[in-house]
Amino acid sequence: MDKQRIIDRFISYVTIDTQSDAKSNTTPSTKKQWDLANKLVDELKTIGLQDVSIDENAYIMATLPSNVEHAVPTIGFISHFDTTPDFTGTNVKPQIISNYDGKDIVLNAEKNIILSPSYFEDLLLYKGQTLITTDGNTLLGADDKAGICEIVSAMEYLIQHPEIKHGPIRIGFTPDEEIGRGAHKFDVEKFGADWAYTMDGSQVGELEYENFNAAGAKVTVKGKIVHPGYAKGKLINSMYIATEFINSLPRLETPEHTEGYQGFFHLCDITGKVEETVLEYIIRDHDRGHFEARKEVMQKITNEINAQYGNDVIVLEIKDQYYNMKEKVEPVMHIVDIAEEAMKQLGIKPLIKAIRGGTDGSQLSYMGLPCPNIFAGGHNFHGRYEYVPVESMIKATEVICKIAELTAMKK
Repeated sequence: MDKQRIIDRFISYVTIDTQSDAKSNTTPSTKKQWDLANKLVDELKTIGLQDVSIDENAYIMATLPSNVEHAVPTIGFISHFDTTPDFTGTNVKPQIISNYDGKDIVLNAEKNIILSPSYFEDLLLYKGQTLITTDGNTLLGADDKAGICEIVSAMEYLIQHPEIKHGPIRIGFTPDEEIGRGAHKFDVEKFGADWAYTMDGSQVGELEYENFNAAGAKVTVKGKIVHPGYAKGKLINSMYIATEFINSLPRLETPEHTEGYQGFFHLCDITGKVEETVLEYIIRDHDRGHFEARKEVMQKITNEINAQYGNDVIVLEIKDQYYNMKEKVEPVMHIVDIAEEAMKQLGIKPLIKAIRGGTDGSQLSYMGLPCPNIFAGGHNFHGRYEYVPVESMIKATEVICKIAELTAMKK
């Protein structure tokens, strides 16, 4: 793989702002996502892919035809081009750290922003490698432009090396994954793959076919505003009642206290005045039974507080967002086995674990396209400390090529 070409390609993607917006009702949710989408369409045509298309919602698809005569399943590779609304992606200025020495990296001297292995221990895995970081003012966008870079680079490599035998390959790039809509308008039938892989993981070796069951909860607390000087027996302060609700949930079942297969309640946002307070939660659990129980806990607390105050001071709305893809992938575990074997043949230790989050693949699996997730190489997503080792992107690119090769060998 051409290291410099991968660096240049990745930087050309991350310097285009593609931040999505959950408050928008359009697809894509921001017009600026079209800037990268249109660039990708041109690039896919330039490298020689066929059937390159982009629809009215900016979903991109393309084909690398089979170069073998026997029948081979059609496989797909998918990544998203939007970046999270959680942190700015405007005016990204990547920094390249060659031959990383294992010490602190100064992202921004003026603001004293340091990327340190004393806090981010994973950095020490990459001593001697080339890192791409932020300048401390923005996120980087490796989530998931690293995945896009790897897919495009792999397709280019396979086109340039026809001696590597493969079946038909479909690639897809989506908008709005970061706001949970990446698969909503994905045309699985048009994509036409037997199965696919999202390139949207982190550390080298990650291979994931389990993810959270997910729901969002909106807790609206109603109060009554009365002049505080004449409020006795009349005023109801919604913020105090909201605090009761918050404190009634298990304090240690939050993201900062959980790991592995442990689920959580996560309070994402509070807006409040005396008359009304709104709490926004996300609910997560890998186990479907535990997931349903968490929703029941929130309803039970709501009922108890409403009973205490004698009226419906709390209105609880819960909406399921996505489910654990394990249920859909386990019946076709050979697709995980192929990815695992590809990594082993490339000298990469597979790290098979559950995603503490979700990907487009979790929704796509329930839409009829089984879709495990593979590492893309980045770390510390969604913030100023994000970085990606170039060597990890190269390995991910090699994994894509090897999966294609191994699939073509299956008779």
